[in-house]
Amino acid sequence: MRKMLLALLLLLGTAPFAHAAMRSQTVDYSVDGKAMQGVLVWDDAVKTPRPGLLMIPDWTGVNARSIDFAKTIAGKDYVIFMGDMYGKDVRPKDNKQAQAATKPLYADRPQLRKRVVAAYDELKALAAKHAAPIDASRFAAIGFCFGGTSVLDLARTGSDIAAVVSFHGGLGSDDPALAKHIKARVLAMNGGDDRGTMPDAPDFMKEMQQSPAPWQFVVFGGAVHCFAEPWSHSPPGCVYDAPVAKRAFALLHAWLAEALAGKSSNPLPPGVGGAHAPGAGSVRRKWLVQPSAYPHPYSSPGGREIRFNRCD
Repeated sequence: MRKMLLALLLLLGTAPFAHAAMRSQTVDYSVDGKAMQGVLVWDDAVKTPRPGLLMIPDWTGVNARSIDFAKTIAGKDYVIFMGDMYGKDVRPKDNKQAQAATKPLYADRPQLRKRVVAAYDELKALAAKHAAPIDASRFAAIGFCFGGTSVLDLARTGSDIAAVVSFHGGLGSDDPALAKHIKARVLAMNGGDDRGTMPDAPDFMKEMQQSPAPWQFVVFGGAVHCFAEPWSHSPPGCVYDAPVAKRAFALLHAWLAEALAGKSSNPLPPGVGGAHAPGAGSVRRKWLVQPSAYPHPYSSPGGREIRFNRCD
């Protein structure tokens, strides 16, 4: 069957894809003497340097599933370094173990920030060593669930990273005043029916009004936690939502394209309306509340999305 599929692909003229070689390589580093092990992921068939993304996975941490997920995100466009937030010897096997691994970090946010900063530093070191074709002038961070919390905290440290994107991450902060130090363009995307994260949304928006950098908070109506992770099927609170995930990843790529190009244009996919043109004096240094108007194929039946934007 596999030979027949390969032959069919050759007949269809897709032979070049056969040369793609997604690689994953473990990377050892340390934080305060604690051994950590992340994973570097990239398409070895593409030699052109491309942006380096720090990825912090959900609370299950670094595992085969999150590595495969990183490969799908990296594609030919990014080199991803998946940071380790727990330590080389901690690999949760179920949600109970994952909760136990995250609990001390939620209770000690300075330590959480130290670990995510160390992961970002390791990504920069890998770029300097040419461990993969990483463009050392373009870095961003993405995170899912607990990983979303982590990359938002990376932004709060005042890191020089260009952009941070959180998928259904926790929005709360132990020190909202840290937002005054944010330099990264922050995109946070959460489900409107996510009971775990949305209670913190009002305080998050109030916090982000202190940020000197552009930011956007997107709420997907009807979506719950885990909407971007294809393996999530734990109703009612943690469920993959394919139409919402498609829109969220379109926003991710547009946000990164803008941030990494150093442009200040509106980070919306082509054909998507609703936001004011950048540079307009009426929107500078303000935040906007906008219902989205996604045309096919980004629309979700019965879904409604609200954007909270800070535009510069």
